[in-house]
Amino acid sequence: MKSLWLGIVLICSLQWLPAGVLAQDEPAAAPAAASATAAEVAPPEGAFAPDQLEQLVAPIALYPDALLMQILMAATYPLEIVQADRFVKQNPELAGEALDQALLKQDWDPSVKSLCTLPSVLKQMSENLDWTQDLGDAFLAQQDETLDTVQRMRNKAYEAGNLQTTEQQVVTQQEDKIIVIQSAEPEVVYVPTYSSTVVYGSSWGYPSYYYPPMYYPPPPGYGLISFGVGMAVGAAIWGDCNWGWGGNDVNIDIDRYNEFNRNTNINADRDRIQTGQGGRGGDKAGWQHDSSHRKGVNYKSPQVAQQHGAGAGSSRVTKDQARGRSSASTGSRQQAGTTQARDRSAGASGARTSQADRSAGSSGARSAQADRSSSNRSSQASRGNSAYSGSRSPSTDRMSSSRGASSRGAASYGGSRGGARSGSGRRR
Repeated sequence: MKSLWLGIVLICSLQWLPAGVLAQDEPAAAPAAASATAAEVAPPEGAFAPDQLEQLVAPIALYPDALLMQILMAATYPLEIVQADRFVKQNPELAGEALDQALLKQDWDPSVKSLCTLPSVLKQMSENLDWTQDLGDAFLAQQDETLDTVQRMRNKAYEAGNLQTTEQQVVTQQEDKIIVIQSAEPEVVYVPTYSSTVVYGSSWGYPSYYYPPMYYPPPPGYGLISFGVGMAVGAAIWGDCNWGWGGNDVNIDIDRYNEFNRNTNINADRDRIQTGQGGRGGDKAGWQHDSSHRKGVNYKSPQVAQQHGAGAGSSRVTKDQARGRSSASTGSRQQAGTTQARDRSAGASGARTSQADRSAGSSGARSAQADRSSSNRSSQASRGNSAYSGSRSPSTDRMSSSRGASSRGAASYGGSRGGARSGSGRRR
């Protein structure tokens, strides 16, 4: 009887003990929400969320690689995009060599000038300026994330059966699910037109409250992807991408870049490409953003602004700051002297300097002789004067002045049907 009562007391005592005492040997499981929060890395100031990046790239993710990269580079100069669009609209008859000659008078970045060969693309970017500026800021601050997002959107369209090889472009999916899109003809560009609300399939829920004008519903009977008239762009499209998940590199075709710059930029900063700044080797080089062509437009990320010359705490690079940064960069490039032509020039300069030193020594000897024979100075002068030659120092590239303020454009549907105007095609 006594043992029975002891058992009852023991059972009652166990029921009132804290749960943690009974499970001391078992590790406590962390709450799922807390664990997920700890694993997340806080985004940098001014960063775009994943759904924003998707909506930013969706209208252009299915463009050929070279055209896509040209748009992303040019988007970092939104004010010049507006100026170039106005210029093209005011001069619709310009094409080919006549367009090249007209562009010589403009001080825009080469990436902006290149899009003058594709008026429909300029129109889309200029008339949707909020989208364009955010696209450029995302490319500057989150390049890998932006280009990875392009690949995810391409895979959505591919899996939905809406991205395929056509007469206008070649679509290739690699083993790592990287999708490469190339123009069927290297010097001819067909600008795709499609509805982002349809082409990526029903699984993509687009947040249209970010850029509503870019996501207007397509008209009845509208096809998934169509192409406008092929535009002969010659060397105007010189960008490309070396794809890799989390490690995408922007490539510049040096030969095409230099050819286009010689035709359209009287003060072309070709050193930036030729000396291999951010180079890949061979005929490829890396792209560098030039804050002097930003023309005072604020950067979304203060960190990006400071990387390109802005003062601490500022999101804007002034004209003087941009000029100073460009001059310092030019001086550094000249000091490096990485091209063969510059090496040859340095060798020739050294030879001239050595010759000048010998000449100066000879001049000094003749001068000493003249001092010792001052009574015969006039007769010695009649026999010949000494020569002096100094070494020449290389001149720096002139930096074009920046002017203008930011401009905002009216929103409209981005992706004009019918593509670029056939009357503005380029022939080289």
